[in-house]
Amino acid sequence: MKLLIIGGSRFVGRHMVAAAHARGDSVTLFNRGQSAPAPQAVEFRQGDRRGDLSPLAHGEWDAAIDTCGYLPGEVARMAQMLKGRVGCYLFISSLSVYASNATPNDEDSALGAIDDPDTTTVDARTYGPLKALCEAEVQRAFGGAALLLRPGLVVGPHDPTQRFTYWPARLARAAEGETVLAPGTPDAPLQFIDARDLAAFALHGLEAGLLGVFNVVSESGRWTFGDVLRACAAAAGVVVRFAWRDIADLQAQGIEPWSDMPLAVPATPDYQAFMRTDARRAAAAGLKTRPLAHTVADTLAWYRSLAPEQQVFDKAGLSSEREAAALAALGMA
Repeated sequence: MKLLIIGGSRFVGRHMVAAAHARGDSVTLFNRGQSAPAPQAVEFRQGDRRGDLSPLAHGEWDAAIDTCGYLPGEVARMAQMLKGRVGCYLFISSLSVYASNATPNDEDSALGAIDDPDTTTVDARTYGPLKALCEAEVQRAFGGAALLLRPGLVVGPHDPTQRFTYWPARLARAAEGETVLAPGTPDAPLQFIDARDLAAFALHGLEAGLLGVFNVVSESGRWTFGDVLRACAAAAGVVVRFAWRDIADLQAQGIEPWSDMPLAVPATPDYQAFMRTDARRAAAAGLKTRPLAHTVADTLAWYRSLAPEQQVFDKAGLSSEREAAALAALGMA
């Protein structure tokens, strides 16, 4: 295939380019050229989707893959620029588009909305509804020639969010027999998607002519929090004691789910089905998810390859000092 990848130098886009290149696809990249140089044998067109799109004024592609669309106005400009010159517009959206997580969502569940759709601020309040508006712009421009992928938490090597990576790294620095603070219960369900599996499904979808909307995340009920932490301990080659504690008890110690305790979600009705999304449509269409052990081992190997100054968790996770203080306060040290 002849592909135009918008973004393509960080995390999801990086894996998309690698997967397309491995397949022998012809790839053109459009981005600012600030994160990483374009790989060899890849055409690079430097530009900024928030500014001048003229580098994309010529050319035709079988598909465009938009990996970094967050504002509907910008997505609308891009879609209009490419309309009539790409066969399919694939947009990487998010499971955050849904209005509620009180019950498991499927692709037809209600989408979130905001009162200020023209905002340019992307944060916890606006991210999901803005992604939903971006989807609408793609569909408005391309109609039935749109493929909308809604991944859950994306994990794996090169993840800049630090959320999943925190756990393999935490177990890798644990001493034999150490007590490790763990949020909630070991049987709490977890869903996520390895970025490489997301990329593979995207390219498979384009090759197969898939259109419409797909939740791209692991099968509901496949993994639990306990599964993940045990896999992390196994990858690190260490035996530890996990000190599981209710989310509310942790919050009483000033430890918040998702940020301080990555992957853990608030224990409220609005989030009780966040990790139970219906992903059967994607599975039936060919989504494959690699073994948990592979994702954990590869993530840990990538983390260990980073320079020491890049191994600091400043976006997610607990410091050793805060974890030790919490364990002491909870009587679990």
